[in-house]
Amino acid sequence: MEAGLIGFVLLLILAFAGIHLGVAMFLTGFFGFAVLRGFEASSALAGTLIFDASMSYGFALLPLFLLMGNLVYRSKLSEDLYDTANAWMGHRPGGLAKATIAACGGFAAVCGSSIVTTTTMASVAMPSMRRYKYDDRLSTGAIAAGGTLGILIPPSVLLVFYGILTNSDIGKLFIAGIVPGLISIISYFVVIDIMTRIKPELGPRGERVPMAGRIRSLKKVWGVVALFLFVLGGIYIGFVTPVEAGAIGAIGALLFALGRRLLSFADFHEALLQSVRTSAMLFFVIFGAQLFSAFINAADLPGQTLNWIQSLDLSAMGVMVIILLFYIAFGCVFSAFALVLLTVPVFFPLVAGLGLEVLFETTPENVLIWFGIIVVVVAEIGQITPPIGMNVFVLKSMLPDVSLSTIFKGIIPFFGADLVRLAIIVLFPATVLALPDYMDQIQDQFDALLDSLF
Repeated sequence: MEAGLIGFVLLLILAFAGIHLGVAMFLTGFFGFAVLRGFEASSALAGTLIFDASMSYGFALLPLFLLMGNLVYRSKLSEDLYDTANAWMGHRPGGLAKATIAACGGFAAVCGSSIVTTTTMASVAMPSMRRYKYDDRLSTGAIAAGGTLGILIPPSVLLVFYGILTNSDIGKLFIAGIVPGLISIISYFVVIDIMTRIKPELGPRGERVPMAGRIRSLKKVWGVVALFLFVLGGIYIGFVTPVEAGAIGAIGALLFALGRRLLSFADFHEALLQSVRTSAMLFFVIFGAQLFSAFINAADLPGQTLNWIQSLDLSAMGVMVIILLFYIAFGCVFSAFALVLLTVPVFFPLVAGLGLEVLFETTPENVLIWFGIIVVVVAEIGQITPPIGMNVFVLKSMLPDVSLSTIFKGIIPFFGADLVRLAIIVLFPATVLALPDYMDQIQDQFDALLDSLF
């Protein structure tokens, strides 16, 4: 265990020294494993892990969904999503802030990135809210909190990361993120309602759009909504695998962008390049994370940590509370990706050994999917909490005239909603597991139907 703790501390030192996280994890894992098992064994392990990982079928998901997000981003869908949401909700108190949350959720469903969602919606929603004299605290809080939906609502790059690291079913992870994502949106709506009822001047009403105009607004977004439903619905019933869904999503996004006549050849070329660059960077980070995970397991850090926690004579949910407190604390100082990559190798085996499948009346595999959603939700919270709230600093760069203190004050009510949402997911696992639990049954029925037809 001592070797694992030393390696973990060295990794943190390298990360805080500014060394790329993938490099830091690779070096720590490689030399740590070499100390434990020898340089030759470490070299062989590194080569095997990199080869096996690069040949993994699930790895194809990353570039496909990244390409889908890049194509949709360049088709300027965000503006239409916001206009549509505004048409239906803008005339209510705080309606523009709710429209921002709804548009963030819709954009997250085809983007998968928290930072991109925040950046895009800041440029789209903030001018409208200022035109109707919305308080900057409510406006920036809604944009920053809504931006976090980009890493939870599927298809989420962070869920793909978790699935690769833990060999979990990525399709089930996507499906499991749907209900928590909806809970997030509803909880943010409730926060905005409470704030504007107490102080109506925070979010004045916008213009009421006639019903005919609201229905017409749906025409702008029906294509991408249909694409999203087809991709996730196809995964859910077993009609397509997650990788096939990613390919359909990328092709559908291309057709959607071409249909809007907003995608030039230069934009398409840049979308391809950006997807390749991001995929290469993420692949290297995953390689480093897998080697670091192998070192942590060889040092028996998860097993010794489990023994120590069991010595405290806590229940399984008591252990989960300790893990959550750790995650919330570390989420304040690490980015979402760093939080997942650094902690999952330690806590994943620990949660697997708690026997929660008996308590939840589900399978061990689905318990780890539940844990994956919890990790991503906590990572979301870290995106808006000081001192390293990435969404806050992205928003500040987009709105230089708004102070950081104003943004953080605006985030406080949404942070409270996030804690309530986290408690709901932990105390009521069915909010995460209901859809994955039924997924296998529906896929079996779909396969039986196909067999009877053909």
